[in-house]
Amino acid sequence: MKKTVDVLTMSATPIPRTLHMSMVGIRDMSLLETPPQARYPVQTYVMEYQDSVIRDAILRELGRGGQVFFLYNRVGSIDLCYKQLQKLVPEARIAIAHGQMRENALEDVMLDFSQQKFDVLLCTTIIESGLDIPMANTLIIYDADHFGLSQLYQTRGRVGRSNRLAYAYFTVRPGKVLSETAQKRLDAIREFTEFGSGFRIAMRDLELRGAGNLLGPQQSGHLANIGYDLYCKLLEEAVHEAQGELPAPNRDVETRMDVHVNAYLPAEYVTGDRQRLEVYKHIASIATAAQRDEMEDELIDRFGDEPQCVANLVAVAYLKAMCTRLGIDRVSQTDGRMDMRFAPGAQVDGEKLFKAMNQFEPRLTLNAAPPVTLTLRDRTLAREDMLHLTVKVMERLLERME
Repeated sequence: MKKTVDVLTMSATPIPRTLHMSMVGIRDMSLLETPPQARYPVQTYVMEYQDSVIRDAILRELGRGGQVFFLYNRVGSIDLCYKQLQKLVPEARIAIAHGQMRENALEDVMLDFSQQKFDVLLCTTIIESGLDIPMANTLIIYDADHFGLSQLYQTRGRVGRSNRLAYAYFTVRPGKVLSETAQKRLDAIREFTEFGSGFRIAMRDLELRGAGNLLGPQQSGHLANIGYDLYCKLLEEAVHEAQGELPAPNRDVETRMDVHVNAYLPAEYVTGDRQRLEVYKHIASIATAAQRDEMEDELIDRFGDEPQCVANLVAVAYLKAMCTRLGIDRVSQTDGRMDMRFAPGAQVDGEKLFKAMNQFEPRLTLNAAPPVTLTLRDRTLAREDMLHLTVKVMERLLERME
């Protein structure tokens, strides 16, 4: 369809590292969200393992002439599981398939199962991908908490490959206390059942696992020294450069904020250290007015009305981003004034700056003597009000300069 595409990679659930490459722009991404005709979403259940429920599930599938995958991922004890299944469902014809079988024996079992000579295939994750047996429409996974999220999603895709309603049972041992990550994986597989949910599964997997082992000892280069966030920033700049985009002016300026207001996330507002750290990171990434508004909407939606200290934190992050664009390397607040010092060698259009200043804000002045400094004065305002006034003034200044 396109002569400009050299490599086309297709995946139901891209692994976190691959998805991250798309998010930062190294790869383009397209989504296929239209399911095949006459297909139904797989009915998914997450539950404790119970013999009675498993027996009923197998007999229900056999009663409509179908077949069952029973995934038990321990080759060493799979024969014991086979005997237990025989006792539980003596009516069913059961076969075993795993990767340690001889090639010919494994091929014979799979062919016999596809020809409906067996009712239940007791197997390992060997069935995870590339298998299309339309008559197999019930899946039972033992110890589902031991599997990754993408793995669970791929395995669920082995059923529901015809016009029949399919069922998937993700079971855990009775009374077992699950880890937080395992619980989140199972919650996700239960939540995302509709067609086209593979991308959201992959996004949740990226959230749970991170973007891959970028900082580990197996990696080469200087990534461990520069840090992951700076690595992403450098990577993004390299992608834009490869795409022919001009680098942003003053991109090397790091603005230091010295403002005397309370700006933080209270523990009672955003609970949990990890969650609070993630929100801090999102706030620190604010670069535009749209991102600022989106962040405030998200905070209100997730945690309720913003305390003043949270509103201050968002304002400081947005002001820092605007000052960085202008080449300002330090913002200092004292009573009744805000001083914004330009970095030596900052790239700024002086003519546009003077014109914009003269048009709208008499309280904003420019000291041309080194170091060049923008100063906003208003002795009638409290420190917090001064901060928010500075945000509005700088926002309007940038608008008039563009």
